[in-house]
Amino acid sequence: MLMPNDLAARCGIYCGDCDYREKMNCPGCSAATGKMFWGKCEVALCCMDKGLDHCGLCPDFPCDTLRGFADDAEQGDDGQRIRNARAWTTIGFTAWLEQKNEAEGQ
Repeated sequence: MLMPNDLAARCGIYCGDCDYREKMNCPGCSAATGKMFWGKCEVALCCMDKGLDHCGLCPDFPCDTLRGFADDAEQGDDGQRIRNARAWTTIGFTAWLEQKNEAEGQ
């Protein structure tokens, strides 16, 4: 069974909101260890190489690699993943998820 923090992708995406997770039988970023259903994830591999749970913990945050991923024309999210990772670092994932759920009326 997945725990909520298992759905925190290293780049700041919340896998719990991902439409592809169930369709593609994706285990989530942490469990996929950089080998995503769509290919190799340089962001995840970078975090793992540095021993970090997510990009928000990196001294180079937000780096060019993450910005490129966040700003990608097809898969980008206008910086939402960067804002998420920043919040996960400042208030923690659990508090962030509670605020998110509250804002969405869940």
